[in-house]
Amino acid sequence: MKLATFNINGIKARIEALPRWLDSARPDVVALQEIKSVDEGFPRALFEDMGYRVETHGQKSFNGVALLSRLPLEDVTRGLPGAPEDEQARWIEASVIGEKRAVRFCGLYLPNGNPVSFGPDGAPEAEGKYGYKLSWMARMRQRATELLATEEPMVMAGDYNIIPQPEDAARPETWTKDALFLPESRAAFRRIVNLGFTDAFRARVTGPGHYSFWDYQAGAWERNNGIRIDHLLLSPQAADLLRDVQIDRAVRGGEKPSDHVPVWIDLDA
Repeated sequence: MKLATFNINGIKARIEALPRWLDSARPDVVALQEIKSVDEGFPRALFEDMGYRVETHGQKSFNGVALLSRLPLEDVTRGLPGAPEDEQARWIEASVIGEKRAVRFCGLYLPNGNPVSFGPDGAPEAEGKYGYKLSWMARMRQRATELLATEEPMVMAGDYNIIPQPEDAARPETWTKDALFLPESRAAFRRIVNLGFTDAFRARVTGPGHYSFWDYQAGAWERNNGIRIDHLLLSPQAADLLRDVQIDRAVRGGEKPSDHVPVWIDLDA
């Protein structure tokens, strides 16, 4: 079972690049982020003609997540529990029915959190967009706890907007005041991981130089000034099934690329 995550940065802008990658990579299921489209505006027929079932949780012009699946999906749910007033479309999950077993697959687009306000003592203030990021991560931790209790294979995949370690940035010194790399952000990420999750990529690949995002500006791609912020976290039951993990780096050099590239895993499922 090949499961992928891909922040496409707008379905309209990636209307050619996304099908091109799907044709070459052939994932069984992909979690998309930043579709930037309402559900009715998503070009589902294009992907249905390619053999994919389409499930969206859209929002006009911003955010938006989706699942494309060549395998059966059951119990599709939308929205991260814990704050019914939150209208931002950032979470979708479903059970993927594989040949050997089912896997609960969660696609997420974690809030960026910038800009950050700093108090007189230099500490970040948990308010505004940064406060929303931290509260969203607390809700995610609660949902992850609930899913872990089922003791079924489970994967949380998406754009986490978190740089976990200095080695996950080409120039970590430039991110010290950014919401993606603040100690409080990384601590919230570790609290989730420490529930018992495995960072799929770091389970197989160590060391610096491995990134999933390069900004469009300042020649970031050409200079390999990237960061690793797209992650797949595996429950213990899913980690036992891990066969391979890759970052499809070359996609960033294609025509009209997203600023992110796909990251995928292969599970024995």
